[in-house]
Amino acid sequence: MSRMIEPLALGRVIGEVVDIFTPCVKLNVTYNLNKTVSNGHELMPNLITSKPLVNIGGEDMRSAYTLIMTDLDVPGHSDPYLREHLHWIVTDIHGTTNASFGTEIMSYETPKPLIGIHRYVFLLFKQKTRKSVSPPTSRDRFNTRNFSQQHGLGLPVAVVYFNAQRENATHRR
Repeated sequence: MSRMIEPLALGRVIGEVVDIFTPCVKLNVTYNLNKTVSNGHELMPNLITSKPLVNIGGEDMRSAYTLIMTDLDVPGHSDPYLREHLHWIVTDIHGTTNASFGTEIMSYETPKPLIGIHRYVFLLFKQKTRKSVSPPTSRDRFNTRNFSQQHGLGLPVAVVYFNAQRENATHRR
């Protein structure tokens, strides 16, 4: 198993959200200009309030990508019976650019974990054609697999996730 896939399998992102896939496009997600998302690492909620900078690799600018951000652990990791919650969708992102060059069809919703640790996942899909992805009817009980299938996106080309949990008063000093 590749070094890029292994943390996704250990974190159960592969299996719970997507099937095994072959990463083939570079995806770099950075909050506050200096907090890069690394698989399985924790980010504090106060660092993720603003939309991140998402840089996309790819072959060239003619390629189009869809970015999805979802929370797998709603309401909590131990019993995520409301999984998944959609936080963001950007479509028609040109390859070799960043998400600001795409079309935001679901605005960024700040993660606010209330119970336990939550896994927040960024999934990048290559679109077959531009303007082929429409917004879902709800953020609640979102299903990445179904959404991908409905829009002909197939398997992701890149995935990265981080963990976050509610900050206790003792951590806020």
